[in-house]
Amino acid sequence: MTPDHRLPFSDVVRVNEIGAGLSRTLVPDETERARIIKALDLASLEAFEADLKLAPARVGWTLSGRVKATLEQVCGITLEPLPVRVDERFSVDLIEATEREPDEADIEITLDDDAPDVIEDARIDLGQYAVEQLALALDPFPRKPGAEFVQPDEPAEISPFAVLKAFRKPDGGETP
Repeated sequence: MTPDHRLPFSDVVRVNEIGAGLSRTLVPDETERARIIKALDLASLEAFEADLKLAPARVGWTLSGRVKATLEQVCGITLEPLPVRVDERFSVDLIEATEREPDEADIEITLDDDAPDVIEDARIDLGQYAVEQLALALDPFPRKPGAEFVQPDEPAEISPFAVLKAFRKPDGGETP
């Protein structure tokens, strides 16, 4: 299947291609890495590899694997590059969307983190799952060791009228 170039990294598998299971190793090229850098707001992405296994489960499929990356995030305090190594394993349950419209009795809202992902159009984008797992492994507020945020001193007066006091003469009159 052709990749979707609107996404940072795409490798689509159709459900009918899974069979008894499939394994893939995904390594984005330089152009794809540039799109991932932009999408995840990274300073650089030297290497990125995802080893994925997609297998039928009792209901739907299980996508499991490992993402490994060498990258640089930007320190949120010093704005300097911060080297990061990612080596994370993951597992995601997938189910196919049903074609029928749900009844009110069928609608259930849960905040369960273990709820399976719903796939649409019988397509699973392994590249998007790899990028998602990389994003989940990153620190959302990267900080270099020892970097501290120092709160600046508050101005003595915050009032917008404080500026007008500078226009008053020392004797209490106003300047022309």
